[in-house]
Amino acid sequence: MSDLPGAVLFCCTSNSIRSPMAEGLLKHLLGRRIFVDSVGVRSRPIDGFVVAVMDELGIDMSKHRPKTFDGLEDTSFDLIVSLSPEAQHKAVDMTRAMACDVEYWPTLDPSVVEGNREARLEAYRQVRDTLLRRIRERFPAAGAPSV
Repeated sequence: MSDLPGAVLFCCTSNSIRSPMAEGLLKHLLGRRIFVDSVGVRSRPIDGFVVAVMDELGIDMSKHRPKTFDGLEDTSFDLIVSLSPEAQHKAVDMTRAMACDVEYWPTLDPSVVEGNREARLEAYRQVRDTLLRRIRERFPAAGAPSV
């Protein structure tokens, strides 16, 4: 697992929260060494809470444009990381026509958390920090697994 893949695709349900976060984090850490992209089964605009919590780490997500599996221009990925059950099914379907590894990292959808703004932001921070920890564990070249 210490070898870096040449291209990584993160996927989730809508490409508006989890997969863009993971894409932004890995690009920030290793974007000069590997190609990173993200998609969703469907597409929705980037979630404003994602922009806010990623900005706390100095990562600008405001220009992220959602994509779907069907809109992928290139499917030459070495690794697909799915973050939701629906995306996992779609990722496995993709591998029928291409050779690549698929990993499933079940990740909470923070948009389901209710409460005031600070409580919701904290849920998004927890997802961000969990993804960062997983990325650093999976891609050791990205740094130590501390957040």
